[in-house]
Amino acid sequence: MTAPSPPPAPTDEVVRICRDLLRIDTTNTGDPLTSVGERVAAEYVAEQLAEVGVTSTIVESAPGRASLVARISGTDPSRGALLVHGHLDVVPADASEWSVPPFAGELRDGYLWGRGAIDMKDFDAMVLAVVRDWQRSGTRPPRDIVLAFTADEEAGGRHGAHHLVQRHPGLFDGCTEAIGEVGGFSYTVSDDLRLYLIETAEKGINWLRLHTRGRPGHGSMMHDDNAVTALCEAVARVGRHRFPIVVTPTVRDFLAEVSDLLGIEFDPDDPESTIAKLGPIANIIGATVRNTANPTRLDAGYKENVIPGRASATIDCRVLPGQETQFLAELGQLIGPDVEIEHIERQPAIETTFDGALVGAMAAALRHADPGARTVPYMLSGGTDAKAFRQLGIRCFGFTPLRLPAELNFSALFHGIDERVPVEGLQFGVHVLDRFLRQS
Repeated sequence: MTAPSPPPAPTDEVVRICRDLLRIDTTNTGDPLTSVGERVAAEYVAEQLAEVGVTSTIVESAPGRASLVARISGTDPSRGALLVHGHLDVVPADASEWSVPPFAGELRDGYLWGRGAIDMKDFDAMVLAVVRDWQRSGTRPPRDIVLAFTADEEAGGRHGAHHLVQRHPGLFDGCTEAIGEVGGFSYTVSDDLRLYLIETAEKGINWLRLHTRGRPGHGSMMHDDNAVTALCEAVARVGRHRFPIVVTPTVRDFLAEVSDLLGIEFDPDDPESTIAKLGPIANIIGATVRNTANPTRLDAGYKENVIPGRASATIDCRVLPGQETQFLAELGQLIGPDVEIEHIERQPAIETTFDGALVGAMAAALRHADPGARTVPYMLSGGTDAKAFRQLGIRCFGFTPLRLPAELNFSALFHGIDERVPVEGLQFGVHVLDRFLRQS
């Protein structure tokens, strides 16, 4: 009789699982009727868990809009549970812009390529690889761990994390802390020092739709009441405006520590001069010292020679903690009184402190895998499912550990073309996550 093959190492499995997930097209168009690939991905996750004896629950908020939740029992049920969450959906990808097919999961040059490689099927794969290894070896974490793989994060989470929190809060009973995206990635200072940015705060989301109305008419006539003209003027004012600098405690702590380590001066009155010297992470950090409002969509008209009576635009606003009232007042002055403002998605900023046993466990796990690691708090310029889970009183962090090549422009890969994750970074993440979860 042939002896059974030993199970694969989690560092090998993580590559296979991530590749499988990348090959499942979970594009979130923002239309709940067409974004249905998450069901296939949720069923794949359920199969990977079931193979090693973990029961999971799949919840649909609408046909095809599936999220999955599972619970791993810990050795001390009296402790608060830890939520580990990642989303299954991805933003659209135009294959004509990519060097490789975005849903092929291609391995090339030491990277795994595909839409979702770092946002965030890499972390989904890390979690599955660690849990499968634990189940095979009989390892139990020190406290309950709740796994959540969600739909719809890329469109605000109403069909994913927010649906779970509002309709199925019992799935998260006992959860006191959480980890998810985007944090735990490295920023190289020198050969023997890497900063690992832990997300302790993220800006609020306020997606607006502006509407203008005018008098319809023939495109060949003189016309002084044109809805398109009024809309474009308002959009241009918003798009060109720079909101004032506001340095929050999280950002101040980050810039002060980074400046000290890099040997550069940090002027609190001119933080952008420091940020400009941060290389690949300057874009992420630069967006955390101001509120932002970026026009993203325009919609008007139905024929070349008809002046429409209505025009609309979408503005993606990201708001610093504690700044929403001031921001909306300033934005309203920019837009003007004759433009209708519709709030299509509104979620507040969140922020926590950089302390406690969980933060210590992150630092220890990173140092064990990388003796040159040093953790620092930072604010994410975007938003995550943490906004939903925070409603349950859960303290949320961004911790998806990755050691990155110093030359990689990591921030440009989020929602960008040729998204990819270094294979060695994936494997590093498995080592860190395994140790962190054992000690948290």
